Amino acid sequence: MSTTYSAASSAVDSCSSIKTHPLVSVIIPAYRVAGFIKETLDSVLTQTFRDYEIVIVNDGSPDTTDLEEQIRPYEHLITYLKQANGGAGAARNAGIRAATGEFVAFLDGDDVWLPSFLESQLQLLERGPYDLVYADATNFTEAGLSRITNMDVNASEGEVTVERLVTGQCNVITSSVVARRSAVMAVGCFDERFRNSQDFDLWLRMAKHGARFTYQKRVLVHRRIYEGSLASNPVNSLEGEIQVLETARDRGDLTSSEQAVLIETLELRRAMAGVWKGKQKLSSGEFDSALKNFLFANNYFRSWKLSVVTLWLRLAPRLLQRIYLLRSANL
Repeated sequence: MSTTYSAASSAVDSCSSIKTHPLVSVIIPAYRVAGFIKETLDSVLTQTFRDYEIVIVNDGSPDTTDLEEQIRPYEHLITYLKQANGGAGAARNAGIRAATGEFVAFLDGDDVWLPSFLESQLQLLERGPYDLVYADATNFTEAGLSRITNMDVNASEGEVTVERLVTGQCNVITSSVVARRSAVMAVGCFDERFRNSQDFDLWLRMAKHGARFTYQKRVLVHRRIYEGSLASNPVNSLEGEIQVLETARDRGDLTSSEQAVLIETLELRRAMAGVWKGKQKLSSGEFDSALKNFLFANNYFRSWKLSVVTLWLRLAPRLLQRIYLLRSANL
């Protein structure tokens, strides 16, 4: 399979003049998604809005042979790029560079759009005008679709600002984002140093640069959760967020209010990471490390529950482990 395919065919307007570029470039990073990519692509191809191109970036995926077999029927509809593995940020940047649309829409290679996604998000963009819009999503697994949406758990409330992004009062779901390509490029696109949370870093920099965000509390995306997916590991997510916050803290462009909020949030995220690391270490029988992480977390939370856990870790760690594993298996 060649490394580049032709893009989707150009549209013809009412005056019969040929339109040289689509309005939207759909950018799909692909890494270990051979089993899901057809469903993802079909969700794009069944959109009610049709003026788009699709750019798939194979980010050095170990399942390349299977991936290329799966996308072969779509070869006349996509631009397909291959590169050495650099992470999701590097893959999306390659897609942005290859894109020709005024807007970019980010879709992970294992997620699915509802048919009205592009139409609804573009209508929202035009109301501002805005530079970036996002929407709500629902997670799904092999067992089916969750009844709880992402915004039920990670809300978006009020105007999207640097402070609300930092505190998590506004949470951007990447597979629901449609943004002006020029606004993304104005801040240098995704920072490829971050293997996790590079999207969070981009939203912060865009907001600080003056980009206008808005969102709708309407489910337009289904996010796939499975073992091995980025969304399935809270420690990786928290550590990525912590790295982004530390970088933003050291950049020197925050107001005193933004800096204060960031420092407070950074302490909270470190404590949350401590809890999750403690659970992982307890589960694997690394009791000294579990105790260390729970003690670190409790220095922030001052929780009686964590105090009880640390006491049990000192007195009967193997019994605590059995109780925890049994409880986890029944969740």
